[in-house]
Amino acid sequence: MPPAPPPAFPLPRPLALPPGAIDCDLHPTVPDMRALLPHLEPLWRDTAVERGIDAIESNAYPPGAPITARADWRGADGRAATTLAALQSQALDRWNVATGILNPLFGVQLVFNEDMAAAFARALNDWTRAEWLDRDPRLRASIVVPMHNPEHAVEEIERCAPDRRFVQVLLLCMGETPLGRRHWWPVYAAAIRHGLPVGIHAGSAYRHPVTSVGWPSWYLEDYAAQSQGFQSQLASLVTEGAFAKFPDLRVVLLESGVTWLPGFLWRFGKFWKGVRSEVPWVDRHPAEIVRHHVRLTVQPLDAPEGPGTDPDTVRRALDHLRSDAMLLWASDYPHWQFDGDDIVPAGIPADLLRRIAVDNPRATYPRLDPASSLLGRPTGTDAPPAGTHAAPAPPPHQASIPGSPAHGAALPGATIQGARP
Repeated sequence: MPPAPPPAFPLPRPLALPPGAIDCDLHPTVPDMRALLPHLEPLWRDTAVERGIDAIESNAYPPGAPITARADWRGADGRAATTLAALQSQALDRWNVATGILNPLFGVQLVFNEDMAAAFARALNDWTRAEWLDRDPRLRASIVVPMHNPEHAVEEIERCAPDRRFVQVLLLCMGETPLGRRHWWPVYAAAIRHGLPVGIHAGSAYRHPVTSVGWPSWYLEDYAAQSQGFQSQLASLVTEGAFAKFPDLRVVLLESGVTWLPGFLWRFGKFWKGVRSEVPWVDRHPAEIVRHHVRLTVQPLDAPEGPGTDPDTVRRALDHLRSDAMLLWASDYPHWQFDGDDIVPAGIPADLLRRIAVDNPRATYPRLDPASSLLGRPTGTDAPPAGTHAAPAPPPHQASIPGSPAHGAALPGATIQGARP
């Protein structure tokens, strides 16, 4: 006897965004290097022209790959989102988005020359300001920084931060070294000084293989394995003590997926219990630290979908996060994560949509709502609605880490005040 077919669950109707919705991940596309030339200093403008640098395309998002841009969002030249009019008609106006955060993925981080990378980052941020922010009041943007050199990254944060339309610092998930390492701490200090979360977006500077076992043969392997990089970066930020050193540091994982996180935290916490003596500044369960400091966008939602899928499956998966405050809505435009107007991943509970699309982004990005708390403590607009999980507040004491890049004390062997043995 053949097996019984799975139950036919009805497909949920697409959800509409609530008023005031915030899209946390929009990608404007630089048409080519000519667009940045007016924003480059003469030396680097001449360099780009003389060397024939017409684009810096990242293999993390090959222009011709279907996932890089949905077919109906591509123009006659095959590219997407190269104009404000396209972004407005295809995303902002169509979905009634109140605020959109631009995360440019032009590959300035791929340039090996530190000074050239810094110059391209400056030009990219100025292009974003002139071509997008100045032309639509709904738009905000991330500060793209050259992470080859932390000093250059801090300089770019200080240069752009006075413009409050920049609401985040943007890093790629996979660079040259783990992001928890202490030489990156000045970048986090600068971000906190200006009330800016640090966004970590899927992608690589390709200084090392994009998987933990070496170079893959196919783009599919690269994209599907992005969660490996996010897991490693979270482990680094926690175990290196970045969150203990900077209790106000907020990290947003962009295009990271979601459902991998609970299993990773279970494993992380299990082995922390056995070897916690080597990281005494991690003075509470890693899951508590991550829930307090980290947020994730819901596109792409790596969960079951399609006909025959129990609509409660996604709800159960999200419940394992044990914090409704961790999720932020994003379309990931123009990346092809959904068809038509299915802008909310199937299975997202309707009763959580306002929190995900409005309340959580406001609490995460202070410049979108200055009255909100940066760390999402249950006050004001960040108070958790009845029946939801609040992000845990920090304990009365944090494990302090004496020493910082300013005076160079090393973590191992340091006296940790308030840390449990």
